[in-house]
Amino acid sequence: MSIDVHQHLWTSTFVDALRARTKPPYLDGWTLILDGEPPYEVDPADHEHRDTTGLELALVSLSSPLGIEFLPPEECWPLIDAHHDGGLSLGEPFGVWAATCHSEPDPDRLAEDLDRGLAGLQIPATATPDDRLLEVLTARDLPLFVHPGPALAPALAPAGTPSWWPALVPYVQQMHASWHYFHAVVRPRHPRLRVCFALLAGLAPLHSERLIARGGGGRGLVDRDFFVETSSYGPRAIDAIVRELGIDVVVNGSDAPYATAPDPGLGAAAAHAIRTVNPARLLGERDEQQREGRLRK
Repeated sequence: MSIDVHQHLWTSTFVDALRARTKPPYLDGWTLILDGEPPYEVDPADHEHRDTTGLELALVSLSSPLGIEFLPPEECWPLIDAHHDGGLSLGEPFGVWAATCHSEPDPDRLAEDLDRGLAGLQIPATATPDDRLLEVLTARDLPLFVHPGPALAPALAPAGTPSWWPALVPYVQQMHASWHYFHAVVRPRHPRLRVCFALLAGLAPLHSERLIARGGGGRGLVDRDFFVETSSYGPRAIDAIVRELGIDVVVNGSDAPYATAPDPGLGAAAAHAIRTVNPARLLGERDEQQREGRLRK
């Protein structure tokens, strides 16, 4: 049995909240309208009857590229509440990452949401982390998940770019920037925080030689509480990351329904570490007793 730390599943509660809107982000039927991206035809089958064979836990993420977390509070919270309520209603094996409003951060509201049983907090890579929100997490020994945010900058999506452009350019650049920002700025202020970066942090760890050449440091010093998840990559990228960071900080993520969890291609022991042992440690389950307690909930 394995853990998938990165899935998306739009419940009817969340779909109804998106359809109630008349400006981006919103759903017109099943057509998703966003700022900065072409209309996207959502396949309703992607969010129904999810196959969870072999999973003991699948963590559902808010789709941060929608830009929900940056809306004014009166627009943001109804969508976030719909994400939480719908996700918590799914039942086993699903869990839910909390989301929160970044236009007007509210640490007390985050605390109340986390205390409902949410797995930790997800933030867009384009958000500047608010220290008060991170303090709420560390007080509860819960992790942070950094996910790509909206692809809004025109310079990152010039005219004529193909449909895959946002996923390959701005999303990767966002994760790359977030990885370095957390190391340089966030970690000194929050030494106990556990963080997981989506899509192998945009492969930012592989740029350590350039970092050193430009005055940075730290190559060979691995932060065991800064994890990277594998969504949309495969054996070559995973192998390169493992060579740079070691196996203990790599965790399984699929980005379902948009991709499938990759086979790490590194053998049975490595697969077990990536799919089971490392995700459990990310979630704060430092021993078998804690893990068994979660499974009984």
